[in-house]
Amino acid sequence: MTFRLVILGRPNVGKSTLFNRLCGVRAALVDPTPGVTRDRRLGEASLGDLKFQVIDTAGLEETPDGIMEGAMQDQTQAAIEDADAAFLLIDARAGVTPVDRHFADLLRKITIPVFLVANKCEGKAGAPGLYEAFALGLGEPTGISAEHGEGLVDLYEVIAPLIDAAEEPVDEFADEDLENTFVEETGPLQMAIVGRPNVGKSTLLNSLLGENRVITGPEPGVTRDAISVDWEWQGERVKVFDTAGLRRRSRVQEKLEKLSAADTMRAVKFAHVVVLVLDGTVMAERQDLTIAEHVVEEGRALIIAVNKWDLIDDRAAALNKLTDRLQRSLPQVRGIPIVTMSALTGNGIDRLMPAVREAFDIWKIRLPTGPLNRWLEDILDNHPPPLSKGRRLRLRYITQVKGRPPTFAVFSSRPADFPESYRRYLVNSLRETFGLDGVPIRLNLRGGKNPYVKDK
Repeated sequence: MTFRLVILGRPNVGKSTLFNRLCGVRAALVDPTPGVTRDRRLGEASLGDLKFQVIDTAGLEETPDGIMEGAMQDQTQAAIEDADAAFLLIDARAGVTPVDRHFADLLRKITIPVFLVANKCEGKAGAPGLYEAFALGLGEPTGISAEHGEGLVDLYEVIAPLIDAAEEPVDEFADEDLENTFVEETGPLQMAIVGRPNVGKSTLLNSLLGENRVITGPEPGVTRDAISVDWEWQGERVKVFDTAGLRRRSRVQEKLEKLSAADTMRAVKFAHVVVLVLDGTVMAERQDLTIAEHVVEEGRALIIAVNKWDLIDDRAAALNKLTDRLQRSLPQVRGIPIVTMSALTGNGIDRLMPAVREAFDIWKIRLPTGPLNRWLEDILDNHPPPLSKGRRLRLRYITQVKGRPPTFAVFSSRPADFPESYRRYLVNSLRETFGLDGVPIRLNLRGGKNPYVKDK
């Protein structure tokens, strides 16, 4: 089992900065505003030859239960229970605060080892705070600068003994059969849940997982980071991304919301299938269609999940209105699956993952060249290409060059002269003939090389 390390500390001491430094990527949002991190985030970390997992958490604060901050602390407590060791991070430049002392006393009572790390020790300004940290009674503090990468060697010396002690003994004869039993694993199905603020994205994720993995609330903008969760559905590995709500660019003013929106767009790029959650009480607004169009442009399979379906009175009319809106606004992707549900009650949730799995299979499909060219022959017989400059345009051959999404190359004469309307006709015919509903199709017209023209 992989060693897990949780980073704890009061708000704005640099926990997410250290998390990003250990993971080697800017996975967690970093901003001077206290309380940016809300949900716990798990990342794959490395330090020298050490490989382990690290958990970023919300800032430790004394807060009453039943409010947003209370839910954040529940997430932090869950991270502690899931970890093998903990770092208590303090701000050396600010010195030891009463809040640091309070939580140092609390952390002495937990069962996993706790180590003290003093951040922001670059230069001389952090030296007094580093020496003051001895008074917390958690042993010798390790001085680092997460932002500048200083002190990582000292951090290595702290982590290495923990990982060595946690490793299970290996049977020296166990390697003999490894070559025969090893099966290369494919990556998990990656699914992103996106939508406008407060449509129920986080509630949907919690309902799928059967636990309160991410914080939910009635107010918009609860989720800030794009949180990835490893999950297993019917024996298949799935990585689910819960993302921040996307508003119109003209309405986004704060820097933090801009960072959250950029994080959501990165999650879409990493995903195979994107579930666009709509609020059934207002159905598809302009921003919903803008998000859907962006998903299609990125080449991802798209599922429409209509949430709060239990609040709809005339469901047939609402569904017809949504279908008509999608056909008019997204003509390039026909047959997008629509799943109606209630994330809060769980009604209809069981239909979502089968739809996701089916969309994923279509998205990665590879079609044989033979059936494709027989389809092309039928196209040429029933609807040949138009004339251009007095001569008939010709299509010679088609092949699929890649999947994810399905991408085809058609070799033709004078590809630049083919009208866009005929290209759309080919795409729609491909979709209808081979059942490529709900996924983008890319069709590239290529010109063949003239064998009678000699290279210079």
